[in-house]
Amino acid sequence: MAQENNREADRFMSKKGHEGQMELWSDNEAPEQRLESVNGDEAPGEKMEPASGDEASEQRIAALIAELNEHNYAYHVLDQPRISDEEFDRLMRELIRLEELYPELIAPDSPSRRVGGQPLDAFGEVAHQSPMLSLDNVFSPEELRDFFERVRKSSGTDPDSSILWVCEPKIDGLAVSLRYENGLFIQGATRGDGSTGEDITQNLRTVRSLPLRLNEAVSLQVRGEIFIAKKDFQELNMRMENSGSKVFANPRNAAAGSLRQKDPRITAERPLDLFVYSLVQSERDEEAPRGHWETLRYFSDLGFKVSAGSAILADFDQVLAYCREMESKREELSYETDGVVIKIDDYALQEKLGATSRAPRWAVAYKFSAEQKITRIEDIQVYVGRTGAVTPVAILSPVHLAGTIVKRASLHNEDIIREKGIMIGDKVVVHKAGDIIPEVVSVIAEERDDTVKPFYMPTVCPSCSLPLHRLPGEVALRCLNPACPAQVIERIIHFASRGGMDIQGLGESLSKQLYESGLVKDVGDLYSLTGESLVGLERMGEKSAQNLLAALEQSKRNPLHRVIYGLGIRLVGERAARTLALHFKNMDNLQKAGLEELTFIEEIGPGIAASLEEFFEQETTSGILAKLKAAGVNFLEEADHKSSGDSGISGGISEVSRRILDGKTFVLTGTLENYTRQEAKKLIESRGGAVTGSISKKTDYLLAGASPGSKLTKATALQITILTEAEFKDMLRL
Repeated sequence: MAQENNREADRFMSKKGHEGQMELWSDNEAPEQRLESVNGDEAPGEKMEPASGDEASEQRIAALIAELNEHNYAYHVLDQPRISDEEFDRLMRELIRLEELYPELIAPDSPSRRVGGQPLDAFGEVAHQSPMLSLDNVFSPEELRDFFERVRKSSGTDPDSSILWVCEPKIDGLAVSLRYENGLFIQGATRGDGSTGEDITQNLRTVRSLPLRLNEAVSLQVRGEIFIAKKDFQELNMRMENSGSKVFANPRNAAAGSLRQKDPRITAERPLDLFVYSLVQSERDEEAPRGHWETLRYFSDLGFKVSAGSAILADFDQVLAYCREMESKREELSYETDGVVIKIDDYALQEKLGATSRAPRWAVAYKFSAEQKITRIEDIQVYVGRTGAVTPVAILSPVHLAGTIVKRASLHNEDIIREKGIMIGDKVVVHKAGDIIPEVVSVIAEERDDTVKPFYMPTVCPSCSLPLHRLPGEVALRCLNPACPAQVIERIIHFASRGGMDIQGLGESLSKQLYESGLVKDVGDLYSLTGESLVGLERMGEKSAQNLLAALEQSKRNPLHRVIYGLGIRLVGERAARTLALHFKNMDNLQKAGLEELTFIEEIGPGIAASLEEFFEQETTSGILAKLKAAGVNFLEEADHKSSGDSGISGGISEVSRRILDGKTFVLTGTLENYTRQEAKKLIESRGGAVTGSISKKTDYLLAGASPGSKLTKATALQITILTEAEFKDMLRL
């Protein structure tokens, strides 16, 4: 049952204390709570039935809660389990049985609440007491020294005076804010736009290392990071793969997706963990810690889990040595980390330095260089996307890279293959651009042998065998056959996606099965499926079939703009789909619109207009629309669909979404699948962000589509976060 927490980071240096310029935090120093029997002289975990009446039941429930919470703390925080899984489960079953008999006795800190409550319709909003700011990043020792000098000048301290610094591994997870009243956990929220986040209290209650009751009846607000450990992530993905579900790209995505589940019972099944690192407010102002290092110890006393391996250091040289040591031990840590957070220890000095609109002046993140590995290109295959674009992909000898096993890397187009001199069989250096996108950096040409062979793009589609074409102004080759099997499968996947018809349970694997079995030849056939036809598919039982049919029935009520987007028309992203739906009001009007009328609509340029005209002129389109209409799919658009669960792009944007990118700077490169450049730009600007034309150190994100240019190379060199289109949509909550 015990997780294998890596403790190598605890051994960074010998503890010397402030006099010796350094002190190191260790899990071994975390205060343990002695696990005493709550039932007198009986052995821990021994069952005691209530004598009689409600009073005895109340006493037994209280005793079980206390005992289970202490066992939970010993296991999930101290990593020192005291009883077996079976005994813990037996005590939990007894508690749940008593709570079912006496629901009025269910306590707010009952461990039974960790299994998840009823599904939510939507997440509420929470205004943060103080902004949840980002951190400025530095990428080199020179930039780190510049930060130290800025602090000295701004604080007015003498160069010879000592400023103590607390360094902590930067956890690659999801930031959360937690509020306690009288020691009880009452609310938790995401970062959101920094000022307002989403209320995820129910989901956070399922996180075992989050204390539902503190060891002291204090009211406070803290912040921390929800994450999934490496080992737990591998086991989670194995379970997802075995069940036929789509696996997660990395632990951070898995943690973020788990916390935003509307059904807390799903969240409860995910191996989420928590480290706390910041005290926002406490009612014990007179007794509150005066510095960050003291706060970490205070957190541990309260029952929180804090990151092992943190250190308090006295000067630049020690801080830099710590950063380098942590980078060298990055692979050994039990969790993903992409850098070190460096903070001034003294709260009074922090307050004096203050913050900009986006980041504190007293803290910085030292980012590690992108991890690189050597592997071999076993093959180069081409994949056909939803709109017919044909993309070469390197099939790699599996390599563990930045938290995941990487087996593929997009080569984007033939020009990049020629530019980098890539051949099948080559040994290559790979990394994840922005720690996200697997990329071939370079070829190790000196290790090339006579088994390598050049790669040539095909002249016919690998799926339907029809000739490929290169459209004017495009780098990519494209299959123009709308009945191409690969495109049809991708269109089914897209139609069922969250931004489209949001058909729960219809993912990549099932979409492929439906097409290959002959049950679905286009998206219009989805609504003709029956329980009898579905149960014959692999891994499809009666319950799963009924769930899918219910999701299909539910999707019929979606507004028109979701249908338009779900049809997968080239260049028509979610914003353009909403604009078209609001303008034409129904599908018939849109279908009849000519090129001139389409071009006249604000935000619908000639490229989108031409793509729409081409789509509606195809013979297959009228058949698909007829099937959808006959099935009862909604073809109407009302003025506002905020209630549909769509975050929207124009009138339906919430205030959280409207400000979510405040102060963030984006650069765009490559061809986006769902948006034009102008659409993406307006999406960013409508949420407070800015778009510039060139990469610099001030750039926060590069949004990279297919066939990216030199901007991707420069962004990678500057270690700027690179977003795929899917990650961009997740960021904007589309």
